[in-house]
Amino acid sequence: MRVVACTLFALVLLWDSVRAENTISSLRAAAVAWKGELPCTNWDCECAFKRQRGCCCAAGELREVEDQVFARVMDLLTSMSQLGDSILEVIGGMRVAFTASMSGRTNCFGPFTRNSPIPYDVITLNHGSGYNPALGIFTAPRSGLYSFSFSVYSKVAKEGERMYYKVQLMRNNEVVASIWEDNREDSEDSSSQTVLLSLQRGGQVYLELMNGRQICGIVEGLNTFSGALIYSTLA
Repeated sequence: MRVVACTLFALVLLWDSVRAENTISSLRAAAVAWKGELPCTNWDCECAFKRQRGCCCAAGELREVEDQVFARVMDLLTSMSQLGDSILEVIGGMRVAFTASMSGRTNCFGPFTRNSPIPYDVITLNHGSGYNPALGIFTAPRSGLYSFSFSVYSKVAKEGERMYYKVQLMRNNEVVASIWEDNREDSEDSSSQTVLLSLQRGGQVYLELMNGRQICGIVEGLNTFSGALIYSTLA
């Protein structure tokens, strides 16, 4: 009896399977024979109804998504590259530093009838090419915080002569620091200063001698002007 029951159950399952296959075949045949437009929206109906299993019926949509993802990834890579460039600029990807001194070609510089930039024409360092020895002017190649140092040495020809000079550190034609001397007691004198200055790209810094003053006894290496970029800024 149990054998008969199992046999009947198997026959029922087989019959259902045959009916299901017939139903699917009927649906497939109806779809193939359909003369109007199939309501598949963005799906590939040709793929869905006429090809074997494993055909990706949403291939078009997936390709569109893939293109969108690829475009987004490329945008992110571009943004990361730009961010890297900005970080490199902020942390100082470019070295900026210079050191120059007055040569001993002349014994005295000045006096002049007006304020005159001092030509520090002996260059020992000029990273970034910001310093122009012909003009004696440093032009900032990038925005940032800079350190500038300068020293002034002068010597009179004989005892009792007046030592009279004033050297000014200028930023964009404005005085930011100065060294001066006016006496008849010293036969020689030397002074120095260091300042920190914020500069925009293209900003200029130089030293000038005040009108009517002079620096004498010039020895190479004693009258110096130097500067260096401490860190860059984006603005």
